[in-house]
Amino acid sequence: MDSLDQQLIALLRADARMSVADLAHRLGVSRATVTNRMRKLEQAQVIVGYTVRLKPEAEPNRIRAWMGVLVEGNQGRAVIASLLGEPGVAALHDTNGRWDLLAELEARSMPELSQVLERVRLIKGIRGTETSIHLASYR
Repeated sequence: MDSLDQQLIALLRADARMSVADLAHRLGVSRATVTNRMRKLEQAQVIVGYTVRLKPEAEPNRIRAWMGVLVEGNQGRAVIASLLGEPGVAALHDTNGRWDLLAELEARSMPELSQVLERVRLIKGIRGTETSIHLASYR
């Protein structure tokens, strides 16, 4: 990736619905250049999708939580694969510090969150977890 690709990605992060013409204008390149760059980034799986970000107030009943996961021994890859297959895991991050992984959880209700936690705790290779419910966002 060169600087043009990085600028393109920054613009798409700010507004993934920006038209190719607007992207080209802001980057000072042709529409064909933008289209080709986007296609190459998608084929290389640098860009793996486009999404909508909602304000938390738009889904007031959605429960979000953070789960720190401690992996046992060299079970990291198997645990990651299992967590990525769990529907309640919205995102998964590798991290340092106290926890090996940080999972972002989403559920429609407390009973559903409880079911997600129960399924995660049964994954072979997880030594321990700690979950905190997301109460508010300020930025």
